[in-house]
Amino acid sequence: MIINEKILMVLKSAITYVETSMLALNKKDDNSFANGIWHVAAELEYLLFLFSITYKNESDTSIWNRNIELKKIETYPMLIEVQNLLNEAEKFVVNEKFQYAYKNVYIARHYILRVQQDITKKKRGALKKE
Repeated sequence: MIINEKILMVLKSAITYVETSMLALNKKDDNSFANGIWHVAAELEYLLFLFSITYKNESDTSIWNRNIELKKIETYPMLIEVQNLLNEAEKFVVNEKFQYAYKNVYIARHYILRVQQDITKKKRGALKKE
């Protein structure tokens, strides 16, 4: 399997996990939601690893905005943005615009990290109430 096919396969997996996480969030199934977000994060980390070893000379991640203002955004809109970013990344990979795909995955990871922080805060809050 060539690397581009591997990247597309992992991207599709990440998109699927985002979609199932959104469904779990709508159903208020906290365990499935947290599990799905964990899988999304794992897939994004793997994608970033694949991009970094394959296209390391094509991109300078330091110029990408790391300070995305995420504090006031609700979880569901963040997931929609992640879904959009990953769908765009998939199109970029198909069109062999790997720098743009890399950037979209990089930004999507920041959104998912924020969602994971929110999940952790909720779990801590629930534990303190017990």
